[in-house]
Amino acid sequence: MQKKLKAMPVSRRAAKQKVAIFDIDGTIFRSSLLIELTDAMIQEGIFPKKAGMAYAKSYKNWLDRKDIYDKYVWDVIVSFEKNIRGVPVKEFLRMGKTVTAFHHNRVYRYTRDLVKDLRRRGYFILAISHSPKVMVSEFCKSLGFDKVYGRIYEVDVKGKLTGKTLEPEVIADKAKVLKRVIKKENLTLRGSIGVGDSESDIRFLRMVDKPICFNPNAKLYKHAHRAGWTVVVERKDVIYTLD
Repeated sequence: MQKKLKAMPVSRRAAKQKVAIFDIDGTIFRSSLLIELTDAMIQEGIFPKKAGMAYAKSYKNWLDRKDIYDKYVWDVIVSFEKNIRGVPVKEFLRMGKTVTAFHHNRVYRYTRDLVKDLRRRGYFILAISHSPKVMVSEFCKSLGFDKVYGRIYEVDVKGKLTGKTLEPEVIADKAKVLKRVIKKENLTLRGSIGVGDSESDIRFLRMVDKPICFNPNAKLYKHAHRAGWTVVVERKDVIYTLD
C-alpha cells in the first residue's frame, strides 16, 4: 500500500515594506533647523555677532518679498560653515540638542498627521535633510521616523569641527539616498509616498508613486503643475489640497 505524500507548504516571500520619504525643513518643521541653530549659536556667544550680519540683508529682503527664501537660507549656510570652524564638537552637540528640544513641537499639522497615519499603516518612514544629522535625529525621534539622513561634520584630532561636511555629494542627492535605503532595508517603491517643498526634492519625488509638494516654492510648484502632482498648502489653520 502506497503512502500518500503530504503536500509541502508553498514558500512565499515576505511582502516588502512600503516607504515614505520626507524632507524636514519647511515640510515638517516650520522653519529650518540650521537657521535656528545658527541664531542660537550667536545668542550664546559661540559665534560672533558679525555671523548674523552675513545673512541679515537677505533675511530682510525675504521678509520684504524682494528676494527668495533660498537666498536667505544659503547665506545662513555659508555663515554657519565659516564660523563653526574651531568650535568644540561637545558644544555643537549640546547646542543642537538644546535647540531641537526647544522647537520640537513647531510642526505643520498636515505633515505631522500624515507621518502618524503612515506609521499606523506600516510604512517605513525616512527623513533626508540638509540640516545637521544630530538635530534631524533628535527632531524626528518623537515623530517615529525609522531612519534619518543629515549633514555630518568633520571633527579634527582635538575634538573641534573643521567646517567640512563628510560625504557632501551623498546628502546633496536625496534620490541616491533613497535608492540606497530601499536596497539596504529591502523596501519597495510600490505605493510609496514622498513629501518635499523645493526644487531640490524633485529627483526623489519623481521616484515615488505619490509625490506631494507641500508649501512648494515657485520652481517646485511649476514642475508639480506640469507633472500633475498633488500640491498641499497649509496657511494659518487652513489646509488646501490642489490636485
